[in-house]
Amino acid sequence: MKSLLVAAFSLFIVTFSNTTFAQENNQNIEKEAKRGEEKSEELKPSELIMEHIMDNHEFHFAEINGNHLAIPLPVIIYSPQRGIAFFSSSNFNHGETAFQGYKLSEKGIIEAVKDDGSQDESVKAYDFSLTRNVVQMFLSLALLLYLVIGVANKYKKNGANTAPSGFQNALEPIITFIRDEVGKSNLGHKYERYMPYLLTVFFFILINNIIGLIPGTANVTGNIAFTLVLAVISLLVILFSTNGHFWMHIFWPPGVPFLVKLILIPVELLGVFIKPAALMIRLFANMVAGHIVITCFILLIFIFGSMSKVAGWGFSPVSIAFTIFIYFIEILVAFIQAFIFTNLTAVFIGQAIEGAHDEAHH
Repeated sequence: MKSLLVAAFSLFIVTFSNTTFAQENNQNIEKEAKRGEEKSEELKPSELIMEHIMDNHEFHFAEINGNHLAIPLPVIIYSPQRGIAFFSSSNFNHGETAFQGYKLSEKGIIEAVKDDGSQDESVKAYDFSLTRNVVQMFLSLALLLYLVIGVANKYKKNGANTAPSGFQNALEPIITFIRDEVGKSNLGHKYERYMPYLLTVFFFILINNIIGLIPGTANVTGNIAFTLVLAVISLLVILFSTNGHFWMHIFWPPGVPFLVKLILIPVELLGVFIKPAALMIRLFANMVAGHIVITCFILLIFIFGSMSKVAGWGFSPVSIAFTIFIYFIEILVAFIQAFIFTNLTAVFIGQAIEGAHDEAHH
């Protein structure tokens, strides 16, 4: 009987312990699953900020109950192995599904994939899609042409002696300011030759800066490729405006000892390319910084809210107040950065067309 009781009790303990361990394992698995869900749903500020300032294949405005409020853009992909593919970016389902052998990665890059969804490295894909930066740049260009040509037609119709009206009245002081404070002051009597370029650069940058402040739009001037192209165009204008006097001062600086010339010549030659590079970086950095600051103030509401709902609601008025304040500062920065890019371009052109010392009276 003792042996039978010991055996029965031992069997009961083993069975009970196994059940307990199974329950504990199930609880641990449920906890890990909940932690995984919390990690997947937790706020990731860095990713949201980069998503806001980077280019994309759609204009994304909001997400309501899992439904994305967005305007898809056309995707144009060329592959030597697969040919040309043309379809809407909505087929990617915001990067969740593949379409026609292509998928949108987490970094926003379209990649060729296999049937199982893995990346196909044997297929080269060249993306010629109309991204939101490209579309918005074309819209800004169309708006610029509409405004400027409309003002020009009014001058042709009414003449310069008639008082300006409408949008013509708003543009005329700006054009006069650029002509007097940028063109004449930096280029002297040759300013009229460069005014079409300077005015185009100023208004094109300004319009893109202003449109980029509208929620859901792209920050075109905060894209390094955009500012690079503007800097290269300014560099070409500067180089085609140079004369022999300019290059003589670079390759053989006058009034400088020979040993100093050996150091100064490479520095001056690099300065020809550093000046446009400074234009590129200055515009890019300032426009990106403003958008990051605005986004950070908005994200602070959700960061505090993830810690405590009371903290989130309590910090909301402060965050919104700072966001509005920075937003108005950014409107001012939009004008300032357009003016600085235009003014420095005129300064560099003026240095390139500067004549010999006997022409200083001009």
